[in-house]
Amino acid sequence: MKPKHKALIFNFLGFAILFVVGRLLLGMLLSINTLVLAFIAAVAASFLAPKFSAVKTKSGEKLMMKWIFIKGFREL
Repeated sequence: MKPKHKALIFNFLGFAILFVVGRLLLGMLLSINTLVLAFIAAVAASFLAPKFSAVKTKSGEKLMMKWIFIKGFREL
């Protein structure tokens, strides 16, 4: 599988997992409109999810990750 496709899948999975967990936790803690809960969970997941990207180097394409909890970029 190409690194570009892996990055797309990892970005989706990171967002989806954080969105579902955040939506369920907020649903248990707050009793507000479900659309508002989904919007809050989406914004939080977008901010907290790690970002993956395929980077072209001299030795080929590599998968890189950036996250707010780590400094700099990590190669996968």
